[in-house]
Amino acid sequence: MIQESVKTLLQTEAEAVKNIPVTPEFEKALNILWEQVHQKKGKLITSGMGKAGQIAINMATTFSSTGTPAVFLHPSEAQHGDLGVIQENDTMILISNSGKTREIIELVELARGLRPGIRFIVITGNPDSLLAQAAEATLFTGNPPEVCALGLTPTTSTTTMTVIGDVLVVLLMKKIGFTNRDYSLRHHGGYLGDKSREAAGRENK
Repeated sequence: MIQESVKTLLQTEAEAVKNIPVTPEFEKALNILWEQVHQKKGKLITSGMGKAGQIAINMATTFSSTGTPAVFLHPSEAQHGDLGVIQENDTMILISNSGKTREIIELVELARGLRPGIRFIVITGNPDSLLAQAAEATLFTGNPPEVCALGLTPTTSTTTMTVIGDVLVVLLMKKIGFTNRDYSLRHHGGYLGDKSREAAGRENK
């Protein structure tokens, strides 16, 4: 019984990933990141509340490790001074499944108050939301039902959000021509550091 349940859950999550809508919004988002971070020398700022915030943290660290400087901004702490991290030419990825998260909606207005020209990319399960309307590029998760037994706990939705972030990371790595040597310069320790240096050495032969 348990094994069948596991198979069903895995299948449900896999189907949700396969059903993420592939739209021109991905290219829009990619171009915003390219222009703001790699041409205008700003940085990426990610943000989200709760589980979405944890995904935003992971996104920021993954972007940073692959050649796109990024930081996480907690939307509540932003109201107590951390908003000052936003600089000229920065861009933001905001994550909210409902697109109605109060702290994220408020962050949009606060960020615009400090940097009127700031550009937003939104990852959401509600493309008609107020948050989505504030975005220049909206990446829709497909709003899959949660596999949670109650249908409430962020589970399938967070899977799709994470995958969308991974897609953006890989697309941007390809666009900037990120190499094994570039990777090794950002990973001085651990298995990945060793592996990337070995690969860089082979490329230079």
